[in-house]
Amino acid sequence: MFAKVNSFGVRGLSGFAVTAEADISGGLPQLSIVGLPDSAVKEAADRVRSAVKNLGFSWPSSRITVNLAPADVRKTGPLYDLPVFLALLCAAGQLPVPGAHQAFIGELSLDGALRPVQGILPMALAAAEYGVTELFVPTENAAEAATAEGLTVYGADTARQVSAHLRGEAKLTAAVCPPFSGQGHTGGLDFSDVRGQLMARRALEIAAAGGHNVLLIGPPGTGKSMLARRLPGILPPLTRPEAVECTKIYSVAGLLPGNSGLLTQRPFRSPHHSVSAPALAGGGAQIRPGEVSLAHNGVLFLDELPEFHRDALEVLRQPLEDGVVTVSRASGSATYPSRFMLVAAMNPCKCGYFGHPTRPCTCPPSAVERYRQRISGPLLDRIDLHVDVSPVAYDELSAEEPGECSAAILERVLAARAVQLARFETTGVTCNAHLPSRALRQVCRLDDAAAATLRAAFDRLGLSARAHDRILKVSRTIADLSGSKIIGAAHVAEALQYRSLDRKYWYDK
Repeated sequence: MFAKVNSFGVRGLSGFAVTAEADISGGLPQLSIVGLPDSAVKEAADRVRSAVKNLGFSWPSSRITVNLAPADVRKTGPLYDLPVFLALLCAAGQLPVPGAHQAFIGELSLDGALRPVQGILPMALAAAEYGVTELFVPTENAAEAATAEGLTVYGADTARQVSAHLRGEAKLTAAVCPPFSGQGHTGGLDFSDVRGQLMARRALEIAAAGGHNVLLIGPPGTGKSMLARRLPGILPPLTRPEAVECTKIYSVAGLLPGNSGLLTQRPFRSPHHSVSAPALAGGGAQIRPGEVSLAHNGVLFLDELPEFHRDALEVLRQPLEDGVVTVSRASGSATYPSRFMLVAAMNPCKCGYFGHPTRPCTCPPSAVERYRQRISGPLLDRIDLHVDVSPVAYDELSAEEPGECSAAILERVLAARAVQLARFETTGVTCNAHLPSRALRQVCRLDDAAAATLRAAFDRLGLSARAHDRILKVSRTIADLSGSKIIGAAHVAEALQYRSLDRKYWYDK
């Protein structure tokens, strides 16, 4: 007696089809699972046996072989419990064989209850591509799976409910896809809480308008973290394609709350400075996404930047440049998207008071140099805006009138982003920071005064080619905010003031 049931697995961010084949033949009673299973899949034999008995089904007293095809692809996790359970009972003649248009995913408890699994959305999207029209998942995964278009999703609390549905005894109710509405990520934080810091506020507005990376430098207590944590509140809302990408990453990482659909807010990740390089880039036995991918389409905030391990910081170079990160381990490799805005904060020296107007710095020059050299030149080159955050005067702190609110800044950011979306309509580029080099000269057109200003700065500061291109992109964003089609000298001059940390600054200040 033979039966097969459709299921799916996930590798990286992509789902793939899996067929659970069950064969019952003569021989001593035994259940063996083949098809390159990991330990969690092998343990399904005990979970399925207990679930079959506790749900009132008869366990076949014969040799049972279950194959998870294709046999050359590693199967990981407990998500194959439900298809193995159904294939076994179908082969024993206790359940009707499901149709080719149906697929099943879910972990079983010993009493037959279904538990949620990770990576449902990538598998649901793959199911729709493979022509599956009905997908059965645990109830807590139903809302997430229902976001896949062209798919009817049934959520079940127990394997008994799935069995009753297949028998036609009690039909399950199809899950409803929750409506998507992209929202800003404020967390109750608003720029109106910030006193003073006009230059830093302006820099963050430019960063939000063009998707640029930012480094905030200043003494302790000047509001660097406060400013950074309010940046998501002035970023455009997530689009549906962006939300699908983010949700897939969080689903595979196991960070998606139960009974939730697509993420509606841009991610904001703030790892501690003791984070390791694999935790930033991704890895592990099953190659899970790291912080650079969890921050995809959002903000990665690195506070106390020089305190991060050097190897961890250098991990950022590829994702900052390419927007993807490829993680290779002995078990295989996976590529995850990592198009994020990097916002970093640091003190100017170890004691924190180098250049402070009133408090003396206690660090000798050699210590200041060593502290700042923890950040490599190539990494600094990939940060578009270097912003000095100075101490706030008492009069600004004690002022009763609040600063400009996030909503007002967001209006200007959305207007600038609309200009960029119209400009890049057919290219797939969404903002100036992602502008490819081949289109740079065409998009970033300078008038004569702007070209002369940039040439003088390039020669005087000894800028790299990458820094030159990033200055052009920032200038383009400043021009978009001002409604100008041509980049003028004022736009270039403002962009140049945010490159003050190019290497000479460290020693000339």
